[in-house]
Amino acid sequence: MTRGKRTQTPALEVRLLREGLVESTHRAQAVVCDNRGRVLSVAGNPETSTFIRSALKPFQALAVTTTGTLERYNLNDRDLAIICSSHQGRIEQVRQVFHILWRSDVDPSALQCPVPEGAKSPLAYNCSGKHAGMLAVCQQRQWPLTSYLQYHHPVQKLILSQVADLMKMPGEELIRAHDDCGAPTYFVQLRQMASLYAQLASGDNLAMERIVRAMTHHPNLVAGEGAFDTELMRLSQGELVCKSGAEGVECIGRIGEGMGIAIKVMDGAKRAKYAVAIHLLKQMGWITPSVSETLSEMFMKLSSFKRLEVIGELSML
Repeated sequence: MTRGKRTQTPALEVRLLREGLVESTHRAQAVVCDNRGRVLSVAGNPETSTFIRSALKPFQALAVTTTGTLERYNLNDRDLAIICSSHQGRIEQVRQVFHILWRSDVDPSALQCPVPEGAKSPLAYNCSGKHAGMLAVCQQRQWPLTSYLQYHHPVQKLILSQVADLMKMPGEELIRAHDDCGAPTYFVQLRQMASLYAQLASGDNLAMERIVRAMTHHPNLVAGEGAFDTELMRLSQGELVCKSGAEGVECIGRIGEGMGIAIKVMDGAKRAKYAVAIHLLKQMGWITPSVSETLSEMFMKLSSFKRLEVIGELSML
């Protein structure tokens, strides 16, 4: 890392090399914050704004962990992990989503997320766990089930309030839009995302600590075998919690240290965000050389002829 006084530094460049020659490039920005919201290091502009997308899910899950819903319906850490997930629709994952609905006495037809192509039920949609969690809260609070995705619904107001409190800003100032699954997502700065994950990983909040425990103990439910989030949490053995978001978003928290990193690939490329994450985690010493090598083989070596490399580094402020 290099030291500097600027709050904006050179962005990162991800290169696709075909037998050593540059074929394509992606531009990425990243920021590291502590759990007080202070920017510690940056590549690019920490105030770059984008939709947090599915990286919001651990914080949407607070509606489940803070309302007595887990206790009311005897939900477990596997249920909480799938609530935070962007799963692959595998049988184990779909059954876990169904388990939440069954325990809370909600019919699967209440799910308002899409039905994936080739599937027969919205249970197979990658956000179905989040939707099941929202419905469980609604059932526990006796809130309407049919309108749970609308901005004015009590469960969405609860989530908005909790996220705004963590960001130390009025909820009405948060810009919202509907994600592809129909649930609200928020338009926030990279530094705010990084601070959220620093708080998630700090161990200072029991409700968030349980979410972290569920995700790190059951990483196979959070994404799936061979997926970046699952493999990073499995290989880091409880030291990191992470969640991807669509359009080039990746957020990671270092457990017990109150530090978080947020990454945005500006053209939305999934392959590039994983390369940036590996590059920066290695640079910061958050993963061991052996874990870095394993992840690089999985996510940076694309074939015998193609690989990704990342140019640039974080600058400390």
